[in-house]
Amino acid sequence: MKTIVIAGGGTGGHIYPALTIAKSLQSLNPDLKVEFVGTPDGLEAKIIPKQGFPISFISVGKLNYKGGFFKKLKTLFQLPWAFVKSLALVIEKKPILVLGVGGYASGPFVLASSVLGIPTALWEPNAHPGMTNRMLARFVRKTFLVFDESRKYMKSKRFEVLGLPVREEIEKLNQAEPKRGDDKVFKILVFGGSQGARAINNCVASMIKEFTLEGVEVVHQTGPYDFQSVKTNYGDQQSNVKVMEYLYDIEKYYLWADLVICRAGAGTIAELAAAKKPSILIPLPTAADDHQKKNAVSLMNKNAARLIEQKDLTPGVLFNLIGELRSQPGLMKKMSENVQHFYQPQAAKKIAEKLINLQFDNE
Repeated sequence: MKTIVIAGGGTGGHIYPALTIAKSLQSLNPDLKVEFVGTPDGLEAKIIPKQGFPISFISVGKLNYKGGFFKKLKTLFQLPWAFVKSLALVIEKKPILVLGVGGYASGPFVLASSVLGIPTALWEPNAHPGMTNRMLARFVRKTFLVFDESRKYMKSKRFEVLGLPVREEIEKLNQAEPKRGDDKVFKILVFGGSQGARAINNCVASMIKEFTLEGVEVVHQTGPYDFQSVKTNYGDQQSNVKVMEYLYDIEKYYLWADLVICRAGAGTIAELAAAKKPSILIPLPTAADDHQKKNAVSLMNKNAARLIEQKDLTPGVLFNLIGELRSQPGLMKKMSENVQHFYQPQAAKKIAEKLINLQFDNE
């Protein structure tokens, strides 16, 4: 049985699209075996096995992130051993193709595969590529992008902009008609990713307590760490607010919402684009290379979203921006139309088809 290896991870924004690509590969060719390579401390160590895919581990840490000098130094010492381990894994697995999706394990494994003559490719989800993919781009046969502006940062042989794979349930929202409820009620969905975002949680809760939001309903996903504190902060009197630790059926709430307040990870933006939702984006300021802000700016420049940097985030600023958007339904409609330009339908299938063909491409 022929094997394709997907290397990388670290965050859900890398892992879930990679899983969607893996499933598309097996759907197109059931005889293919898809395996993963990640780090033992990354989120992929928990998620990938539950999805039924084998995963091997390389110990390599964070190099390009804000803070942690000694952790960066440790990573520098780990890199040679990670490369040797990667060479051994490539020889053991004998993959016909390797796809790097960014993250700590992607670097040494994709490089080792390239050195050994294995066809390699990259998938880059951000407007400003991460350091790993920027360094690897010159060694791979093809790079798949989500944002066209990523090209200028990467020295790759060939590029294709095919979008970011999103779950089937969310892809279906692109063809769905918005639910028509009470037009007098303005519905806001708030979330900060699967783990939540404390700055957003605290600001939204304070805003709702401090200001009067008439005719507004809020669904607020807090993540596991702030759920009890946010729920307590809202108090029992906030009957227009639904506080949830996690939204397993988030597609239902995308369909319900008029406006989304969230972070600006590539996965989130792909879902907003598929669901055609106007948004207020509050980028994570500690994201590597400040890529979330660059993602948000890309949308803002095309009038597809509004941006508040976390350093400027206050209950008053957020309240005023919500009021501004709510008072201009024409603007909201235009943002909904514009954000769709960031949606590429069936991205996972298209990437999988290109990957299957890439092993026969000797250009």
